[in-house]
Amino acid sequence: MTWPIRAQRTVYENPWIRVVEDDVIRPDGSEGIYGVVEMRHAAVFVVALTDADEVLLVTVDRHTVGRSIEVPAGGSDGEDPLVAARRELVEETGFEADDWREIGAMSALNGICRAPESVWLATGLSPAAARAHGDPHGHAHGQVEEGIHEVRAVPWAEVMRMVRDGEIGDGESVAALMYAALALGRVA
Repeated sequence: MTWPIRAQRTVYENPWIRVVEDDVIRPDGSEGIYGVVEMRHAAVFVVALTDADEVLLVTVDRHTVGRSIEVPAGGSDGEDPLVAARRELVEETGFEADDWREIGAMSALNGICRAPESVWLATGLSPAAARAHGDPHGHAHGQVEEGIHEVRAVPWAEVMRMVRDGEIGDGESVAALMYAALALGRVA
């Protein structure tokens, strides 16, 4: 059952998001307002797995929460999700992948957002040509701009410990890793 919307106004927008305020009828029949953040484009999350069973993780400084350990991710900018996933992996880690498989779809913060996301498993990793021949410091395009200051390959078991102990606290990364665990047959 959806909440009927009597009226809707845009209270803020930029190229990435739109915030709307809906006049709604709640499930109990009462009237109310509901603020919703709408993402302009779907996001992509990449669980990149090395041949040695390691996951590529990025450490990024987020304006909202500070330092965060995450899987590579970002907005699709209106691109095909696979094209966006490939771009995000190269931009954030400096690696590309030969094999790609979509392993999940989810919605972020669905109590307040309309934010569709897809999750991708990337294998057959190798350094991207741009990294090998580009920045003399070895930074992939986009790392400095996005506040990424570390990219590391972490063994699968250690990644699971990091999730359990709260070192990986980004909910979308945790969900993406769960989709990967399911796709890889590591949980039933």
